[in-house]
Amino acid sequence: MAKKYESAFDAIADTPAEALNMRLRADMIHEIRRKVEAKGWTQKEAAERLGITQPRVSDLFRGKLSKFSLDALVNMLAAIGSDVKLKVA
Repeated sequence: MAKKYESAFDAIADTPAEALNMRLRADMIHEIRRKVEAKGWTQKEAAERLGITQPRVSDLFRGKLSKFSLDALVNMLAAIGSDVKLKVA
């Protein structure tokens, strides 16, 4: 019988901690992209506001999780006025 996973991250990660880290980064990247698109910013404008280069914005929009740490993503969210809250259960 095939093993069932809660998410794609659980299937590709080596450990539950790695899957959680990937899921958190994906959620943050999704929120950054949503805000950038809602504001109608170009990648160049987004880069200036996020404090990164345009090629890094491109990586962000292509979902390249491995290129971004949780710290970097929290900083980007703060730079565009998002509130980041962590709930540990």
